[in-house]
Amino acid sequence: MKLAGRSAIITGASQGLGYEIAKMFILEGAHVMLCARNAESLASAQQALAKIANPQVKVLAKVTDVSDPEQMHALAAYALKEFGKIDILVANAGIYGTKGPIEEIDWDEWSRAIDINLKGTVLQCISVLPHFKKQHYGKIIILSGGGATKPMPNLSAYAASKAGVVRFAETLAEEVKDFNIDVNTVAPGALNTRLLDELLAAGPEKVGKEFYDQSLKQKENGGTSFEVGASLCVFLASSVSDGITGRLLSAVWDPWKNLPEYKEELKNSDIYTLRRIVPKDRAKTWDECL
Repeated sequence: MKLAGRSAIITGASQGLGYEIAKMFILEGAHVMLCARNAESLASAQQALAKIANPQVKVLAKVTDVSDPEQMHALAAYALKEFGKIDILVANAGIYGTKGPIEEIDWDEWSRAIDINLKGTVLQCISVLPHFKKQHYGKIIILSGGGATKPMPNLSAYAASKAGVVRFAETLAEEVKDFNIDVNTVAPGALNTRLLDELLAAGPEKVGKEFYDQSLKQKENGGTSFEVGASLCVFLASSVSDGITGRLLSAVWDPWKNLPEYKEELKNSDIYTLRRIVPKDRAKTWDECL
């Protein structure tokens, strides 16, 4: 039981990857506080997960909008009251937001994606940090998605918010490292979720033909299993990953199970981080004349 006795808040947990993360955490012995905006789907998720939980494991839920400061603080306070402590935050809630060329987007929808994906992630962290600092320990796991590492034409709000989330996580990791709080971001792979269905419903006119065709192929092939990303979240929530912080990890492509062997090397490197590429990184000599 890798998470026995630990308590976690998991946002966006009523379906998809968030639900799978909650399921794995419960099976590994963690108490979980589920959070989502839709009351009906959240209640259904709580009931289903409670059935697989050990009698000693608490499975609780609270309807919460992560972009609302009061609601986020209320969620953290409720979890702390019910569990006695909070050890883990999984910031999974997110949306694609408006789609299309930037000059044609709905500004309110674009801003809403930033409110949920970026500002909402910051609010989630703010809500648990006082407790984490007081107990001198904590795990923050933030879901970043593919938008963090490459341009995503016609999905600018999503791409900008996810890249911002990764740099925020790297920055926060430095701020709280003296409190034994680990902060990492996770790219879970190409998942077949409601977000993929949303892209396909938008059509190639909105999201671009290349990305639409790629998404359609992913839908047909089944995408990456939710278990892959959820397993990485279990790893980052467990004590075996203590000291691994400030990293963006791919659940699919990175050898994350072996990282405990390289903790000291990671501390002094920029491996698994967002960084600017200069000519010498690509064996170019453009700057020799300067």
